[in-house]
Amino acid sequence: MDIIKEILKDIPIPRMVKVRQNFHAPQLEDVADAVRKTLNETNVMAKISEGDSVAVAVGSRGLADLPVLVRETVREIKRAGGHPFIVPAMGSHGGATAEGQTDVLHQLGVTEGAVEAPIKSSMEVVKIGELPNGLPVYIDRNANEADKIVVINRIKPHTAFRGPVESGLMKMITIGLGKQKGAEAAHAFSFKYMAEHVPEMAKISLSKAPIIFGLASLENAYDKIAKIIAVPAEDLETAEPELLMEAKSLMPKIHFDEFDVLIVDELGKDISGDGMDPNITGNFATPYAAGGPDIKRTVVLGLTEKTHGNANGIGMADMTTKAAVDEIIWEKGYANALTSTVIEVIKLPMVLETKELAVKAAIKTCNAFDLNKVKAVRIKNTLDIGEIWISESLIEEAKQNNNLEIISDLQELVLD
Repeated sequence: MDIIKEILKDIPIPRMVKVRQNFHAPQLEDVADAVRKTLNETNVMAKISEGDSVAVAVGSRGLADLPVLVRETVREIKRAGGHPFIVPAMGSHGGATAEGQTDVLHQLGVTEGAVEAPIKSSMEVVKIGELPNGLPVYIDRNANEADKIVVINRIKPHTAFRGPVESGLMKMITIGLGKQKGAEAAHAFSFKYMAEHVPEMAKISLSKAPIIFGLASLENAYDKIAKIIAVPAEDLETAEPELLMEAKSLMPKIHFDEFDVLIVDELGKDISGDGMDPNITGNFATPYAAGGPDIKRTVVLGLTEKTHGNANGIGMADMTTKAAVDEIIWEKGYANALTSTVIEVIKLPMVLETKELAVKAAIKTCNAFDLNKVKAVRIKNTLDIGEIWISESLIEEAKQNNNLEIISDLQELVLD
């Protein structure tokens, strides 16, 4: 690497200031109470009869207050006379194994003790129908054999396609509860048709499986719950598109339309299905979704602890570090890529020996007219962007934006 150090030795790293980003961010004060209220006000609990076994589908995303959402749902099911159990509804995540999916739930705080219900994890599915084009529709066997099914998920924009229904309850019914085989079927024709296939496949599941309602959460820009609503199964098709529009209005963003270099401290599956949310970075792995800022180079410095070696999404970076690559457990990301058919996310970017070299490589190749005035932004991850760091050359632009507040003095960028 001596030649690389020589090439990059004179590349300047900008000084930076910390900036607070302000967003419209309604927030529930008492999440547990909000769950109880919506479950009772929407009358969905009346669909549970005394003695019913009730499968509660829980996914692999790091939803805000997920253990609370699950626990309160479990308690209300018990009050209605049901016997709830937890089913992992996460497609191929967790290495596409029953043990791996249970471990994902545990990492998210969804343990049998915390949510007061047993976990039944299996990759076994049953085929319950198919689309006119032959795509099969699957559902978790344990869930299908229950008397009733309840689905819990956050509603938000998807990272790879656009449509009236994106990431939320209907997608969890189709792909999450479909396990690896269901996820594989839904992705078979690529994300180009996902906006069409997800609701069509979900409608089959809703007609054939005993799904009674979904509990939807909407999160604000600071990763806190803004709204919780129980949606009866018969209303999902009409209600979810409206909830998606509301969720999009609450999404955070980096308050700069374009800049040269984005430095991301960490990526992981606990942050986003894509490791780092392309709705924030503007780096999409498919041509079927768009948005976010225009950025010339993206640097990923490391992986989150909770991703457990799954570096899905690192392929959307331009530079990373040897330390990050050394943590990768390839089969985890490969399982996701082979199931989704999107392989761009697991390709390797340029790998540099240190964080400093990775940042310098991004700066050198960003094609800014003056590298001494490079426009750079540093974030912890794409979930945590309430406070970010910006380079000296962006300060004047920040001062003109009412959504930005400078909260530190200029400092040298500390990396290694």
